Amino acid sequence: MSADHDSTDVPIRDDMIRLGQFLKLAGLAESGTHARDLVADGEVSVNGEAETRRGRQLVRGDRVTVALPEGDETAVVA
Repeated sequence: MSADHDSTDVPIRDDMIRLGQFLKLAGLAESGTHARDLVADGEVSVNGEAETRRGRQLVRGDRVTVALPEGDETAVVA
């Protein structure tokens, strides 16, 4: 079984994107404030590891998962 069943590929324009920006672009956060709160509350993981730095640089292939009340949502930097 693959763990990729609920992930969404989200294309980026540049070689890198900051985590907070990616959360908004992928629709995982409604605003910059929401993105900050998700990260600060430990609800975000990158490539399976908890991430607390909203400014973390993401590159293509990174998997970002957010624990939301309705279930985990995953997006892949593409």
